[in-house]
Amino acid sequence: MRLLVIEDYTPLRESLARGLRAAGYAVDATGNGRDGLWYADNHPYDVIVLDVMLPGVDGFEVLRTLREVGNAAHVLVLTARDAVTDRVTGLDLGADDYLAKPFAFDELLARLRAMVRRRYDRTDPVVRIDDLEIDTRARRARRAGRVVALSAREYTLLEYLANRAGHIVSRTELWDHAYDEAAEPGSNVLDVHISHLRKKIDDGHARKLIQTRRGQGYVLGDER
Repeated sequence: MRLLVIEDYTPLRESLARGLRAAGYAVDATGNGRDGLWYADNHPYDVIVLDVMLPGVDGFEVLRTLREVGNAAHVLVLTARDAVTDRVTGLDLGADDYLAKPFAFDELLARLRAMVRRRYDRTDPVVRIDDLEIDTRARRARRAGRVVALSAREYTLLEYLANRAGHIVSRTELWDHAYDEAAEPGSNVLDVHISHLRKKIDDGHARKLIQTRRGQGYVLGDER
């Protein structure tokens, strides 16, 4: 999943970006609202983590602009403000959740996982496709009851395909949701990761779950 962090306090922004990347997310980060709007306008984020107290364009104005232009990314507002009026303002402007500073990183991760489930119309944290299970809390996959050892990037690709199970996912869509701004789009890294993922998920099983649709992309499970 791809996240955008808009937070002006550099130590917190860098800490969040490191922690979220370590948790397997593709992360872009910026310290001001204007750049945040540029990122959001040019990339399809699953969730935007948005601070309220930003220089220039504050978080509430960023949120208002995102919703006015029809940006449907889920937004988690971070703020040192804990007044009811600020929480109400954020939610009324279109925020999906609200977390006051200071906060526990584990709680932030749990809220992000819940928001991703809502974004893809899921309620169960475990996604099941045939005999494949993807536990989005533990970030672990099992095939026929056996744990599949995946790298962080392989898991990210698998989770996105699982969220879109039965639908063809183009290479561009996969790239946009699994790699951040620093990744080189002209490389063959996606092909390499998909090849490794397919071997780990499908080798040794009669039923192949990751299918290639030539010229279109990939589909996990039966195509709808």
